[in-house]
Amino acid sequence: MIPYSTQDIDTSDIQAVTKSLRSGWLTQGPAVETFEKAIAEKVSQKYAVAFNSGTAALHAAYFAAGINKGDEVIVPALTFAATANAALYLGAKPIFADSLQTGNMDPDSAEKKISKKTKAIIPVDYTGRPADMRAFQKLARKYKLVLIEDAAQSLGADYHGKPVGQHADMTMFSFHPVKSITTGEGGIIVTNNKKYDILLRLFRSHGITKDPNLFIPQEKTEVKAGWYQEMQMLGFNYRMPDMCAALGTSQLKRLDTFIAKRRAAAELYHKLLADIPNLILPHPESSYEKSAWHLYAIRLAPSIAHKRDEVFAKLREEGIGAQVHHIPVYTHPYYKKLGYKKGLCPHTEAFVSSEISIPLFAKITPKQQKFIAETLRNIIANI
Repeated sequence: MIPYSTQDIDTSDIQAVTKSLRSGWLTQGPAVETFEKAIAEKVSQKYAVAFNSGTAALHAAYFAAGINKGDEVIVPALTFAATANAALYLGAKPIFADSLQTGNMDPDSAEKKISKKTKAIIPVDYTGRPADMRAFQKLARKYKLVLIEDAAQSLGADYHGKPVGQHADMTMFSFHPVKSITTGEGGIIVTNNKKYDILLRLFRSHGITKDPNLFIPQEKTEVKAGWYQEMQMLGFNYRMPDMCAALGTSQLKRLDTFIAKRRAAAELYHKLLADIPNLILPHPESSYEKSAWHLYAIRLAPSIAHKRDEVFAKLREEGIGAQVHHIPVYTHPYYKKLGYKKGLCPHTEAFVSSEISIPLFAKITPKQQKFIAETLRNIIANI
């Protein structure tokens, strides 16, 4: 089976993890800080705070943004559930915006959903393509919202000549094995805001600090022993282990190579699939955006969209690990129980009903891509 995506681990990664295991530190050690500094430098941000998953990172970012019970946040309907779930963790309500033909959140739809309760707006870089961050920056300024970019899929992408990570108050990257680089599981928030940096670090470690400069005022008047620490808020244990951070630092050295390979594979797909009838290829990139090509999301034309599941099944039968990314979040059974109903975001629903993600990863071979293209051509010709 050709997977829809997979990690690329080499000898240098194994050596980095082995060195970490032999260092005496398994968690809360120096490897995490090294990784954080490397990521911050890569995207030219002052601060980076690592977590044990992208979901944990989003949860922390929403907390740092002050999102609380009764607040609303604008999220895209077309995303992984975690983008919306993180709002629910804090008692807030996710409000779903519709999608553009790129799959990214529609700024106009998002603006229509803003209310007096709205606290933040969270665009997602679907398939690794940067969202229209300039439009969302304008919305954030106009309505005084916190802008959080869910860039789980887009580490290594560029927007208006700058790396993704520079365009929001906080940006989240994921390091799940299928992402641009991996730490096994993991995530990170990058920001230029010192206040957010402090809150993120507190939140990921039970809300406890050992830093005398951060002790609450009434405690600062007393001289504290070196062992002293204080819990200032209700946080979580969201820390990233050192061996995971060591893997991430090693992987980050090859990020540019990974992205170049993904882009080359996407270009080959463009050529191999261009003349297949009733197949809609990913929307062309604009001059100001360069995707990280996390996914290659094709769609079936409206005339055969009802055959999507049949095409999907036949691809799987041929050993091609196709996938669907994603169903509208509000159509999950849990969200239906909360009162969300189908029809909320019609463009997203139409997009999803015809979408199939075909394999794309850094070490996919041209031979595999040609096999996938010919198999897809034959399947569509015979349905």
